[in-house]
Amino acid sequence: MLRITDVVKNLLIINVLMYFGTLLMGDPTSDQLGRIQLALFYPTSPFFQPYQIVTHMFMHGDITHLFFNMFGLFMFGPPLEATLGPKRFLFFYLFTGFGAMALHLFVKFVELHFLGANPGIINIPVLGASGAIFGLLAGFGTLFPNQVIQLLFPPIPMKAKYFVLIYGGIELFMGFGGFGAGIAHFAHVGGAIFGFLLILYWQRFGTKF
Repeated sequence: MLRITDVVKNLLIINVLMYFGTLLMGDPTSDQLGRIQLALFYPTSPFFQPYQIVTHMFMHGDITHLFFNMFGLFMFGPPLEATLGPKRFLFFYLFTGFGAMALHLFVKFVELHFLGANPGIINIPVLGASGAIFGLLAGFGTLFPNQVIQLLFPPIPMKAKYFVLIYGGIELFMGFGGFGAGIAHFAHVGGAIFGFLLILYWQRFGTKF
């Protein structure tokens, strides 16, 4: 079994500390945001702050949200870090996280200006490392397409390339179908797309670090 690599270990620690540390900030109330002030609001929201661009990637709504994202980081992060190296892996992780944010905000822009969405959606925050985790998943499926993943639900083995395609397809379907209210499906898709494209770019043109 591949050991936990250094960058993965530090990301795990940061995410866990952020979750439990921000609990001290309190839950949102009618007159204050509490810990949700570190989540990302749409830029035209009165609750938006520039620092949220970074902090939202290390925030999680509850312990289950944190667990599954950190489990994904633990499973797919070490082989990617061992292959890419610490610097490229950290860049990859952050790049896919920002890519997830970019697609999420773009979809919100389209909904607001072209699809007649309720203007109140600008005050619905997004938070979590899920976009970056989907980037790791896409990177793993690209670099190790034939690696077999043992699924828990359903309990069957599946090659990574098929797992990524199926999971990505489900997220697209749920995003366009409006299923899973409160889940930023397009952020997940964005992380996967940006991760896949970055790996392809590095494979073709290389990298300076």
